[in-house]
Amino acid sequence: MEKLAIRIQNTILGLIIIIAAFFMFSATRGDSAIFDETAHIVAGYNYVRHLDYRFNPEHPPLIKMLAGIPLLFQNLNFDTSKGYWNGLNEQWWAGNEFLYKSGNDADKIIFWARFFPIILTLFSIFFIYFWSKELIGRWWALLPAFLFAFSPMVLAHGHYVTTDTGATLGIMLSIYFFLEFLFHPSNKNFLFAGIAFGAAQAIKFSTVLLMPYLLIIAIIFRLIKDGQPIYKYLWNTILIFILGYLLVVYPLYLLATWNYPIEKQIADTQAIIQNFGITPLANLDIWLSKSRILRPFAEYLLGVLMVLQRSAGGNSAFFLGELSSHGWRYYFPLVYLMKETLPALFLILIGGILSLWNILKSLRFGFNNSLRKAREYLNTHFQEFSLLIFISIYWISSIASPLNIGVRHILPTIPFIYILSASALKQWFSAKPHLITITFWEKLENLTHSFFNIWLKTLTLSALIIWLILETALAAPNFLSYFNEFFGWHSNGFYYVTDSNFDWGQDLKRLKEWADRHLGDNEKIAVDYFGGGDPSYYLGNKYVQWQSSKGNPKDENINWLAISVNTLQGALAKLAPDFSRNPADEYLWLTDPYHPANRAGTAIFIYKL
Repeated sequence: MEKLAIRIQNTILGLIIIIAAFFMFSATRGDSAIFDETAHIVAGYNYVRHLDYRFNPEHPPLIKMLAGIPLLFQNLNFDTSKGYWNGLNEQWWAGNEFLYKSGNDADKIIFWARFFPIILTLFSIFFIYFWSKELIGRWWALLPAFLFAFSPMVLAHGHYVTTDTGATLGIMLSIYFFLEFLFHPSNKNFLFAGIAFGAAQAIKFSTVLLMPYLLIIAIIFRLIKDGQPIYKYLWNTILIFILGYLLVVYPLYLLATWNYPIEKQIADTQAIIQNFGITPLANLDIWLSKSRILRPFAEYLLGVLMVLQRSAGGNSAFFLGELSSHGWRYYFPLVYLMKETLPALFLILIGGILSLWNILKSLRFGFNNSLRKAREYLNTHFQEFSLLIFISIYWISSIASPLNIGVRHILPTIPFIYILSASALKQWFSAKPHLITITFWEKLENLTHSFFNIWLKTLTLSALIIWLILETALAAPNFLSYFNEFFGWHSNGFYYVTDSNFDWGQDLKRLKEWADRHLGDNEKIAVDYFGGGDPSYYLGNKYVQWQSSKGNPKDENINWLAISVNTLQGALAKLAPDFSRNPADEYLWLTDPYHPANRAGTAIFIYKL
């Protein structure tokens, strides 16, 4: 019987992963390159083909190198004699030339570059199940794996050559193996913890938050467990950091900079960080870049400094009708509520209420009893507590940052939110009725309790699961622009927020499909496009590059205009007090801009002039 149950569970997990794979591979065929992929794809190809790191130093190499591996088996053209090769981080120029102007098949490159990011996302689903079954059992572990696999946020970013879903997996692996080392100290677990930590650092720089987090977890673990002196826990944690950098980060950067001329690396480093605010760090980076042995660490540090510099400066973004570069403290909480599906939000809300109720119940018996129960909880549920601490640290850091360009930045916390919610729901379902039944009323109470506990809860959970399946299926393949029903649903979330939450340039191929169906041989369409595609590559002689300042295309006998929603909101939004915009860029001549004649996908508005 147990073997049959395991087979059923594995079959369900397999179906979940297969359906997620179908969604992502189908979406990747229809989506054009999103904005960041132009730089990431050419950089990854350059790392593995030429072993040269001159492009895209502001992101670590691992995901880009994986994306570049399938491209080695294609006969691709990449001209290193052009100006972008000797310029200063000319990644956008190089990426556009590589994809669209060198005789390569751009769609084939983009599809295969996305292959390994999709595989990593699918492995994340499996790993969520693997970890969850240790915490809440095999059947309940299917719930967080399902929520992650059917999340439009995950399906959107999981099939792009970016670092966010990769960082999610890296962080999960790092925390899991670190906790394994705490509970079961051994050389094997120490090695795995170091490698997992290093892999996370080689994916995204925001994973540096793992350092203070793991140190905090080590201290708390020692305080509640009898064991070695606290300094040994801290020392072992630091050694895990060192091991990760030596075994993963350094070798990857060493390989990727092998043919990067040291003279150019020095010159690039000096030029990029010449205005960095913390002079000693800038000088240290330049000094490291001059050493043939240490220069891989110099390139890593350069990326960290670039991220710090960009985070401090913020990024122009549209949110709730306003355009600003200073960010909003309520950005991530509100955008998450907009982008998360309602079924998942209901499950998270139920789990949160149940957890809060259990805390309040423990307070009824006094402070000392609450401390005792808290200690008992930490002893028996330390892993779940660790996940909650990570969610808190990561969200606080994200909310404090003025860099508000997408819900994707909090993706690393999503698996843990799902796991903790499933854990709370399991306890709710496990509540037992009274066993003693003497009077009629006691029997009635038990019957009512049994009905509520078994049937009503099961029906509620089943309904939410079915709802989520239908919700995700209806959102396909436009996962990036998905918002829940309260905030515009599949096509109108742009009224609240744009950028990588709605329009990242993914619909250019769909604009081509529209043009092929609706434009005559001699008709043209003016296009103001935001993204990683090249309109001239897809539209050919039908394309005319446009912007607001050029006036109405109708004056040049062009009857059609297409504008990316991200660009449109940037032109129309109310400005923050210290923000400015040229009136010529505001599309003042465009009548009724929010009601186009048609759309390409969801994110490109098409106007009949």
